[in-house]
Amino acid sequence: MTARRKKGQQQRREEFTIERLDDEGIGLVEQGGKTVRVVGALPGEKILAEIEYEGRHTIGARMVKRLTNARERSRRQNCSKAEQCQGCPLISMDYAAQLHFKHEKVARALATYPQLTEINVNTVLEAPRQLGYRSSAKLAIGKERGKVMIGLYRRNTHQVIDIGDCPLHHPLINEVVAVVREEIERQGVFVYRPDKDHGLLRYLVVRVSPLRNEAMVTFVTRERCDREVIHLAKWLVKKVPNVVSVHQNINTGSGNVIWGNQTLRMMGHPSLLDQVGELKLRIGPNAFFQVNHDQAERIYQLAREWAGLSKEEEAVDLYCGIGGIALNLARDARMVTGVEVVQEAVRNAADNARLNDLGNCRFLAGDAAQILEDLALTSRPAVVSVNPPRKGCEPEVLRAVASLAPRTLIYVSCNPETLARDLALLAEQGYRCNEIQPVDMFPQTPHVESVARLEHSPKK
Repeated sequence: MTARRKKGQQQRREEFTIERLDDEGIGLVEQGGKTVRVVGALPGEKILAEIEYEGRHTIGARMVKRLTNARERSRRQNCSKAEQCQGCPLISMDYAAQLHFKHEKVARALATYPQLTEINVNTVLEAPRQLGYRSSAKLAIGKERGKVMIGLYRRNTHQVIDIGDCPLHHPLINEVVAVVREEIERQGVFVYRPDKDHGLLRYLVVRVSPLRNEAMVTFVTRERCDREVIHLAKWLVKKVPNVVSVHQNINTGSGNVIWGNQTLRMMGHPSLLDQVGELKLRIGPNAFFQVNHDQAERIYQLAREWAGLSKEEEAVDLYCGIGGIALNLARDARMVTGVEVVQEAVRNAADNARLNDLGNCRFLAGDAAQILEDLALTSRPAVVSVNPPRKGCEPEVLRAVASLAPRTLIYVSCNPETLARDLALLAEQGYRCNEIQPVDMFPQTPHVESVARLEHSPKK
């Protein structure tokens, strides 16, 4: 049971000295058998904090004042909304310290498994841009005291924190958000209330092509509402001509899942034309794509280098999305097969192969384990690459990968814990991880991307 401060109840303040950060970048200190959690506080700092809630094992506190500063504290002007929205808990930390934090996060995950302790974890590949790097944003729409709020939900609540000009977003995203907020207020469009499961506008999703400086915008609504969305779309395109595509996604569910099953094009192009390095990519409104173009290009290059394919060899790319890694591998291989469960992404990937004049690719939609079983009957790929979601790969997928017996396996991960778990399982299947390259895909946040290289090493 968690006790929150009641309205009118006197606020309790205490001084704490922060001991460490958790894996989410939250400052922690142990007190009276409970863990106190403070966003924005760094190890070694003495702070004055206000208690917001107290549970059986944890205490949530809001920093009121820093009494001492950690050596790692950044001298840069921080975002004024950081402690409220909690989308970038490391923004107060010096960048070199952020990279060290992420390296240790990967190393700690591997240390859980004795068979993985000898893996070489390289220095984190730092991002050329630590601000303004995000090319996409999924933002909740809310209302408070008559004012439209567009941003992120406050942790464990339905309250939307209006983020204003987010320093992590591409400037075009911030421009779109400002115009949409203004027009929702002007039109008086009903905003969705999750506590009542009532209202219309739920989320605003913006994706930007940094090279072309163009945007695709999707309004996620509780029900189909062409008139309201078309009006918003026309106003948006008039005010921000760089918006070249507008969609409506209909989500009738009452949970916190963003996307519904139906997406309708309202104005402009059906997809966004983007480019990463030499690769041209068309991205649909529902398709997954990396948010940091600089680092995505480096991951593609690294995967291609580590694969070391020749024109006589084949490769398979699992969880291929719109084809970024697969198309890069295809530049060296005889044939590359991409596998993805999302139909729209598979269509995008096939379009992207044609767009880049790569005829040695094919893309299959469906369950990865089943498709791999079928491929095992006719194909012996030299390389398999996987880029799963945060939950990692299902055990049956990893066993199916091992049954193909590729010489090299490239694993791109956004979650060190599931990466370590899967590497341990692959070790049982005869695949030894030689090297992990962490990549700072998300500066100012605790998240870290990793690329692992595994070689087939059968048991003697």
